Amino acid sequence: MASNQIMFILFSAMIIVFSVLTVTTRRILRAAVYLLFVLVSTSGLYFMLNYQFLAGVQLTLYAGGIVVLIIFSVLLTSHISQKFEPYGWKKTAFSALAAIAGAILSIITILDYNFSATTEAAKEIDMREIGLSLLSVDKDGYVLPFEVISILLLAAMIASIVVAKKGGPKRSDLPTTNKE
Repeated sequence: MASNQIMFILFSAMIIVFSVLTVTTRRILRAAVYLLFVLVSTSGLYFMLNYQFLAGVQLTLYAGGIVVLIIFSVLLTSHISQKFEPYGWKKTAFSALAAIAGAILSIITILDYNFSATTEAAKEIDMREIGLSLLSVDKDGYVLPFEVISILLLAAMIASIVVAKKGGPKRSDLPTTNKE
């Protein structure tokens, strides 16, 4: 077995295991950390496929941006030990059915597609050209997607604060100070 196949199996197993742990854990901080492992493993697959730019975006945007924002938001709101309520068997069964149906649909779609091997050599990547293109407002510029990404990061931060603040102590439960 070639080293590429071993790495593919390793990354795939990590993605599957940590994805299941992300949705099954009852602690919010652990779920965020498991999601971080899933995103890092996914970027490893992109590196294996020689999609360095996509892997870099995966690491910086999702793993480095959104997940870190979620973790900081959870830590700043002092809900580290918060547990989600246990799921009922109906939710668990429905979730398992939805996951199995999604997997079957994905497998059918992949098997139905005719992949063809290319004989073209890989193109050389000019990092200077990519950098200029990312900051350009011209026709092939990517300033607008960067602004959309910044809005996405802001929305992720606000959403993670809302999730972390949910279920906090009620005002009547807060200790009162005696003024004498």
